[in-house]
Amino acid sequence: MKGGLMANTQKVFALVLGIVLALLGILGFISNGLIGDTGYFGTNWAQDILHLIAGAFGIYAGTSGKGYGYNATIGWIGIILGILGFIPSINDLLLQFLNINTEITVLHLAVGIIALIVYYSASK
Repeated sequence: MKGGLMANTQKVFALVLGIVLALLGILGFISNGLIGDTGYFGTNWAQDILHLIAGAFGIYAGTSGKGYGYNATIGWIGIILGILGFIPSINDLLLQFLNINTEITVLHLAVGIIALIVYYSASK
């Protein structure tokens, strides 16, 4: 059932995640306590730009019916970043170059898991 409810799940998840990532990318450039250089979820300008790019792709994927590919890609990126964020020497590099702290490492891992659950459980 290609155009059914489960296929819509792929598109809707990609669209919602794309919008959230784009908003987080924008929010990262604004001084606040939630996200950014001094925020609870550590980011810097490079990671903020990556969030904007990933958000734009998610919005495109969600509106063009290509959500399944986006969900798989974001899922595996989140899993990989989450795992790498717990390896001490790599964690130091992620913190140095992208300001990825433990909190955002956990968030990357959670988003990755959820995106892969959507990818593998919903129709393509």
